[in-house]
Amino acid sequence: MNGLPEFSAAASNAIFLAFLVGIPVYGFFKGVKVYESFVEGAKEGFEVAVRIIPYLVAILVVVGMFRASKGLDLLAGLFPDIMHSLGLSPEVVSLILTRPLSGGASLGLLGEIIAKHGADSYQARLAGVIMGSTETTLYVVAVYFGAVSVARTRYAVHAGLIADAAGVCAAIIICLAFFA
Repeated sequence: MNGLPEFSAAASNAIFLAFLVGIPVYGFFKGVKVYESFVEGAKEGFEVAVRIIPYLVAILVVVGMFRASKGLDLLAGLFPDIMHSLGLSPEVVSLILTRPLSGGASLGLLGEIIAKHGADSYQARLAGVIMGSTETTLYVVAVYFGAVSVARTRYAVHAGLIADAAGVCAAIIICLAFFA
């Protein structure tokens, strides 16, 4: 176990180097114009980045307005007895409510929880497990579906939010079992 971090770092560097060298070499032997293909892909990536900016701005404005209006604090303070029995502080509830909207905002909330309660506290561990078991569902739908001009998301939002709820429930159960 002592050399595991060094081995992991060396292995990940070797894998990265293999991809960095292996992909152009593979393309060369397949007859692909590697540099021209790379430049064409970079152009398409830039166009996609420009196309998703309005969706990104919309999500950031909504999150900012929700936080500034104290709506997040109001929702986080509902049902204090139930929240306390589940081990949820208002800060963690804010994280749960923010996570589907913005990864950056929820990461900021995680930082605040760690700074306030300490990295080894139950609240920090619960918040970390929730961060790892949920996704920025609404952000992903808005940005990526917007980038490819999908107007009807069908069941993607519902399925994503149900998966987020399942992730939060599993995180609470696991953290209550192991860290409470």
